Amino acid sequence: MLDSRESADGVRRRRECLRCNGRYTTYERVQTGNVFVIKKDKRREQFQKAKILNGIRKACEKRPVSEPLIENTANEIESELYAMGKTEIPSAIIGDMVMAKLKKIDHIAYIRFASIYRDFADITRLKQEVDNLADVSENTPPSAQLPLLPDINVKTGNKVSGRRR
Repeated sequence: MLDSRESADGVRRRRECLRCNGRYTTYERVQTGNVFVIKKDKRREQFQKAKILNGIRKACEKRPVSEPLIENTANEIESELYAMGKTEIPSAIIGDMVMAKLKKIDHIAYIRFASIYRDFADITRLKQEVDNLADVSENTPPSAQLPLLPDINVKTGNKVSGRRR
């Protein structure tokens, strides 16, 4: 072993092969206890962070959200789940956690995820969710979301002058 460093989610070790002198890196992290997810149909399956990561990636597809932010969000959710100290967690809790994080990151990604997760039966329910989001945000994008248009007053359609971000 050549080098060992603490990282956010474990220990990073730089190693060298004794035969060929090739160098490689290993990452070690504490293996936490098994957490099972209780699905809507009452099935139990082992928690997989990859599923959260894939869901967030799909919601953020073609959006101005960086991959490190997506991975960090999945890591935060995983840490929060393990911190609960429970061995079984309903999938609804995990879905709500993802939605809360996406709401802070990107509104469009949030609506994309919500449309699948909430399984909207009709366009009216989807419109209500968008309207609720618009009322809460008052045209203020999440901190990680880049503005797509210049500052325009949505109600009047006039360009807002003198405001800087």
